[in-house]
Amino acid sequence: MRRLALLFCLVAAPLCAENWPQWRGPFFNGSTTETGLPTSWSATENIVWVTPMSGFSGATPAIWGDNVFVSSPDKAKNLNLLCLDRRTGKTRWQKTLGDGDFAKGHNNAASPSPVTDGQHVWVMYATGIVAALDMNGAVIWKRDLAKDYGKFAIMWIYGSSPLLYKGNLYIEVIQRNPPTYKHALDDKPTRDSYLLCLDPLTGKDRWRHIRKTDAITESMESYTTPIPNGNEIIIIGGDYVTGHNADTGVELWRCAGLNRKHDGWWRSVPSSVVAGGTVIACGPKRDPLLGIRDGKVAWELTAVTPDVCTPLFYRGKLFVLDGDRQNIVCLDPKTGSVRWQGKLEVTGDIFRASLTGADGKLYCVSEKGTVYVLEAGDRFKVLSTFRIAEPPCRASIAVAQGQLFLRTGKNLYCIGKK
Repeated sequence: MRRLALLFCLVAAPLCAENWPQWRGPFFNGSTTETGLPTSWSATENIVWVTPMSGFSGATPAIWGDNVFVSSPDKAKNLNLLCLDRRTGKTRWQKTLGDGDFAKGHNNAASPSPVTDGQHVWVMYATGIVAALDMNGAVIWKRDLAKDYGKFAIMWIYGSSPLLYKGNLYIEVIQRNPPTYKHALDDKPTRDSYLLCLDPLTGKDRWRHIRKTDAITESMESYTTPIPNGNEIIIIGGDYVTGHNADTGVELWRCAGLNRKHDGWWRSVPSSVVAGGTVIACGPKRDPLLGIRDGKVAWELTAVTPDVCTPLFYRGKLFVLDGDRQNIVCLDPKTGSVRWQGKLEVTGDIFRASLTGADGKLYCVSEKGTVYVLEAGDRFKVLSTFRIAEPPCRASIAVAQGQLFLRTGKNLYCIGKK
């Protein structure tokens, strides 16, 4: 029967709802095949449920079937993973996996997003705790990477999310050496930047690749999440984009061009996105956006480049949001040529959440809670804009099972047809 059900989903794919298993969705690029989504919502329209969060986090929820996994701190500084019922928003279970939540700037220790395969869920925190749980909330394994390899030496707190890909759990730590921040000091005087591959079912190391750089001071650091490209894992940080063998971690290629002035304060925040065979990498603080093929720069863009927001690849188009200047541009990912450009007029506000593509639309939310819904077509067209007004809103909008999931500074919203 399971084989027949699977065959039915493969043949009648549009009838089978999509999951959102990790930070950038089912295709690692911020998009989904979901349709029938609302263009607008309000306190009385298209809200399925609202669930209060115990604390702020920039983590995006992971959704599989009727399970919604949310990472959140609480007032006692505990680091928790919650499982909500997607149909009602009620808490199915909550597990405290660590303590010692702390905040700095726009970040806190619960910023990494959880990841799930429908049978297990994995979660990580900036304290170094990483754990695997089953769908009932039982802890399968837990370990502390800070004890093994040193506390994370990143100025504004570690924010990378784990990547589940081809039976491996990948964790990226691109950090400063030697550590200088108070929250990073321990009995280990030096730090390596590394790509770590874990056995998802045991938590044991499969391998750890040390990633070297000639970057200096804060430019050694990265908040990006590893992204797959075939049998490669792509990493941005330390002034370089690198492609690593997904089976061994060996570096296959390295591309420069992110920090051409060799500045010491050019940390990397936007993750890469693979757009039709082109690896897209954003230079920090409006350095050029690069289109990379075969490990070399194929094209670059200087007109609109993001400092924080990760680009979106959707329906053959590349969408790039400069969250500080509120500019959005649509590109041809093969050539980097601009198809259209527009302005999101939000007075005294910025965007930190990344774009989401679904149902022929672009969804984004500003830090103070203004939602924009745009047409994902061949022109710049705003379909709707409205306020949620529960800042800070820094989590990207997730889409699954015909619904949108928006995390604000206070609540998690499930949006769709009731």
